Amino acid sequence: MSTLAHTIRSLADIQLIEQTPLAERDLPISTYELIGRSAQRAPNDPALTFLLQASDDEQPLTLSYSELFGKITQTANAFHRLGLSKDRAVSFLLPNLPHTHYTIWGGEAAGIVNAINPLLDAEHILELIKASKSEILVTLAPFPGTELWDKVASLRDQLSHLKAIIVVDLANYLPEPQQTAIKAMRGPLPDGVLEFDALIADCPADHLENQRVFHPDDIASYFHTGGTTGTPKLAPHSHHNEVVMAYSMSLVTRFNEQDTALCGLPLFHVNAVIVTGLTPFLTGSQVLLATPQGYRTPALIKNFWKIVERHKVSFFSGVPTIYAALLEVPSQGYDLSSLKYALCGAAPMPVELIRQFEQRSGVRLIEGYGLTEGTCGSCANPADGEMRPGSIGLRMPYCEVEIKIIDENGQFVRNAASNEVGQLCIRGPSVFKGYLKAENNQGIWVEGDWFNTGDLGRQDADGYFWLTGRSKDLIIRGGHNIDPQVIEEAMHKHPAVAMAAAVGKPDERVGELPAVYIQLKPGHSVSIDELLQHAQHCISERAAIPKDIWLIEQIPVTAVGKTFKPELRLDAMRRTLLERLEDLAKTLQVDVRSDSQYGMHADIQAIHPVEKWISVAEQRLSLFKLSYNLFC
Repeated sequence: MSTLAHTIRSLADIQLIEQTPLAERDLPISTYELIGRSAQRAPNDPALTFLLQASDDEQPLTLSYSELFGKITQTANAFHRLGLSKDRAVSFLLPNLPHTHYTIWGGEAAGIVNAINPLLDAEHILELIKASKSEILVTLAPFPGTELWDKVASLRDQLSHLKAIIVVDLANYLPEPQQTAIKAMRGPLPDGVLEFDALIADCPADHLENQRVFHPDDIASYFHTGGTTGTPKLAPHSHHNEVVMAYSMSLVTRFNEQDTALCGLPLFHVNAVIVTGLTPFLTGSQVLLATPQGYRTPALIKNFWKIVERHKVSFFSGVPTIYAALLEVPSQGYDLSSLKYALCGAAPMPVELIRQFEQRSGVRLIEGYGLTEGTCGSCANPADGEMRPGSIGLRMPYCEVEIKIIDENGQFVRNAASNEVGQLCIRGPSVFKGYLKAENNQGIWVEGDWFNTGDLGRQDADGYFWLTGRSKDLIIRGGHNIDPQVIEEAMHKHPAVAMAAAVGKPDERVGELPAVYIQLKPGHSVSIDELLQHAQHCISERAAIPKDIWLIEQIPVTAVGKTFKPELRLDAMRRTLLERLEDLAKTLQVDVRSDSQYGMHADIQAIHPVEKWISVAEQRLSLFKLSYNLFC
């Protein structure tokens, strides 16, 4: 199986690749076999290097392919001994550690792996453990400065169905005497909890004790979708989904044995697992696991270019907020010759941000597109072909992508014409077969087996795709659809703006008005009036000119760095309510939250209200789409 023989410059090259069916590509049956092949081919080559702190003089931990595969095998055997079967799950609640990789790939060899975002609240963590029918939970042992064990401890009474709770001890990554000191200060592990390293120590590293015969359609993993609030949905991925995605991604990235892929995104997210995990493992490349918290580690951003130089990084993947942060870190004076390019995915990248990053760093930035339901990637600009800024590129090999016209009832009408905006839909061997809960699958399929991503886009005459917005992100002003990207792109052109996020501000007359949240670059200041003038000058669509511009210290993001707009929409509603009701009391306290049954809900408390304030408030709120409670 060769990936380097193919160079992608255009859609024609992708079509040429696809003339050879996947069945003739000699792909591994499972992710376990995939990593095992690389271990057999080059057992002594470096597979995984781990930085604990991203400091200047840190000595990293490095595992060869044979060592990594051995740890994965031991982990699978430990899970098997605890009773894990191929149809049951092991959940993990971990930062980015070598142990996280042991858990992911060992878990997929023994059963199903359920990745959980550590930033979720305890209630949602419990929900995901139960929904996945997990029998084992892997998390961190108590350790100074970490909170994961506290979350698990608060749930232990509700986790009695688990066969085991296994903890990874961060102290084991420390040198002596710090390791012993931390353990002495902490005391023994909680009763009934198993320590990871001790558990796998007597398990064989050279074979699977379960003697499992893998089938391509066996479920390998569950990944949850959604942000840090609301009910997450579980998307099952088969072994075939993940192997095909890694192969398709390798054709795009063109990794080889000399490459190093830096992983800074969290390993509960499919991008980190596939793009900077399974794909390099397929090609025999090295993965640089850059600190437990990845890009959230200030030292990693501060020392980023130094780390690239020192470890000869050839590739990294990020989201717009990461690139905005790296713009503030000078890259001049560092040898970045090993760095082939960087990839941006998970969220639309403002064209101006691409331009600034490439100009200052000299690094080519390639924009792609994907989602959890597609096992990661669906489109990417060709590394060896024309990159069109603002485009998400060509469809990836063996990934089908089409723009479809869908009516207001969700019914397929026809395929879109060239450059006609419609719903972006995907299908193919890397696309999942539906969410774990059947009720979540209502309306997600178009024309049989096409998955409707919910994104709006168009395809140009050369096969490049362009996102034009997200259906639910559209700002609808009196029936006029406004793409938030139009506003965000314009605001990014202002030299003081680091990040911009546009949402709809509720309005009684036209439904929504555009508003934009602005995070300034460090050390910059600018007035609202100047920003409004900039918006008026740069936004040609009059209806899209923001009604309000709000400066905030930091735009909320998800754990992977995507702008978290649900939080901003709630805040926009809160600001609107305060504006509409501020004259009715000396002080108003407004709390707005998302309610699964009623949509937006507001609790409004008036301190020293005017007479008959409730009746007046009810009248003013009657045209807003929300439920509310009024208090004195």
